[in-house]
Amino acid sequence: MATFRYSARDASGRVVAGAIDAETEVLVIGKLQEMGFFVTSLQKQAGRGEFRLGLRGLRGLRRVGLRELTVFARQFATMVNAGLSMVRTLTILEQQTESQKLRQIVGEVRKDVEEGMTLSDSFGKHPETFNTLMVNMVRAGEVGGVLDDVLNRVATFFEKDLSLRQKVRAAITYPAAIMTFALGVIFFLVFFILPQFIGFFKGLDLVLPLPTRVLIFSTELLTGYWYVFLGFILLGLYGFRMYINTPAGRFRFDTFKLRVPVFGPLVRKVTISRFTRTLGTLISSGVPIMQALEVVAKAVENKVVSQAIESVRSSIREGESIAVPLQSSGLFPPMVVQMTAVGEETGTLDSMLQKVADFYDAEVETTLAQLTSILEPLLIMFLGFVVGFIVLSFYMPLYQLITGIK
Repeated sequence: MATFRYSARDASGRVVAGAIDAETEVLVIGKLQEMGFFVTSLQKQAGRGEFRLGLRGLRGLRRVGLRELTVFARQFATMVNAGLSMVRTLTILEQQTESQKLRQIVGEVRKDVEEGMTLSDSFGKHPETFNTLMVNMVRAGEVGGVLDDVLNRVATFFEKDLSLRQKVRAAITYPAAIMTFALGVIFFLVFFILPQFIGFFKGLDLVLPLPTRVLIFSTELLTGYWYVFLGFILLGLYGFRMYINTPAGRFRFDTFKLRVPVFGPLVRKVTISRFTRTLGTLISSGVPIMQALEVVAKAVENKVVSQAIESVRSSIREGESIAVPLQSSGLFPPMVVQMTAVGEETGTLDSMLQKVADFYDAEVETTLAQLTSILEPLLIMFLGFVVGFIVLSFYMPLYQLITGIK
């Protein structure tokens, strides 16, 4: 992924500039057009490796993470609530922020605010750091005079999103470590140990057992044509990546992720949690429902769910409630639909959506624990089967040889 520096004009004709990380120039232009910008210039930035910086500098220039944004939003809210001016708050944040990348951006935001630009408009110039959700929430907070409350909601949202990501990452770490260890053992045996014994086995005046013949054939095939297998794997990965970067390919892959056994329910629960929490946070911050749904549709990573949210927007535009198109999509469980309907009827949609998100966060944690408890023994069994097969293939011809000598 490359970094592109851009210059553009918004609907009022004001010039804005910033940087976006994306695969191609076409994707950058598409993102900027979605934000209402007309691109006037676009230039690919040199890779980080071309900058003469030490490791510390490279770490400082890395992309701003959720944890750093959470701390930033929480500190921002505290100082605004304490009565500090916007410029003074940004100056303090610029001085105490550890991330070099975020410090640079906060400095640019401070200059924009000093020149009369609103905070949300300045944030909008840095979409690679401040996403559309944060920009729209800050804009609503500015209009409603509740910027400190909104920033606290932003921080809470980021904290819960980060917690969910960490739970998923922690749950797959141990199974991934077992699989890596298993593949490492197999690689070591196939390329370093087994070739030393193949000549010995072939020299025996014996009819080798089937497992031993299979092992010898597999070893010779892998060691003799490893570059062919590696080429096919790399070509397959490249082709797959190119395919899922197309709209049709991405849609089919996202559909597959929702339907695949075992992992599909987990993906669905994670997606529902993020959808309901994002929408609830935006509504509670005063963002209009149509604008909130537009932000959520762009924020949701799964294109199938994003399309369903767009259909919800269309239905609301025609006078329907939110719950009806949610049910028609077939993607959302009855509980989500019913609680959304109750929230609409009682005027507590934001709190209902937050409760749904909390419920599905707990469901994700439970599902992850169940998957981990299933995957761990399966991976250990797989490793045991492979090692056992290799040991058996070694032992059988030796046993035949010893028996023949006796």
